[in-house]
Amino acid sequence: MKTIALASATALLLLASPTFAAEGVELGVLDCAIEPGTGFIIGSKKELSCTFNSAEKTFAAETYVGDVTKFGLDIGTTGTTMMQWLVVAPSPEIYAPGVLAGDYVGASAEATAVVGAGANVLIGGSSKSFTLQPVSVQAQTGLNLAVGVTQFRLRSVGN
Repeated sequence: MKTIALASATALLLLASPTFAAEGVELGVLDCAIEPGTGFIIGSKKELSCTFNSAEKTFAAETYVGDVTKFGLDIGTTGTTMMQWLVVAPSPEIYAPGVLAGDYVGASAEATAVVGAGANVLIGGSSKSFTLQPVSVQAQTGLNLAVGVTQFRLRSVGN
């Protein structure tokens, strides 16, 4: 179990480093509120709601809903978590309203003892063309330890 935790944490650090980050164009920022919940040792699933604000000011803000599922070690309870990701794509032409909808996956690690922090780099969306890179590391309250793989699902709402 220690080996899995160490390997997951190492992968997370590599994915989060600027040298590993995919080259591309910054499309904007995705702000998400992740509902409170409890991890059950082998994983957890929490609902989320997000707003995407395009770097191109001619596009209106977009609303997304979905869920985040963690597979792996996830023990404890957390309050509402606020996350902010930079949305990166291979080119600006790929963007259209609602295009961020889809499934994202990546390595994750977080630790919480009353107030904690974590980082997640996720890849996916339509055509698996988008990278979500953490801008604001999550702030959460509770008591929790989570290391593993994260699946992040977004659905467009009225876009």
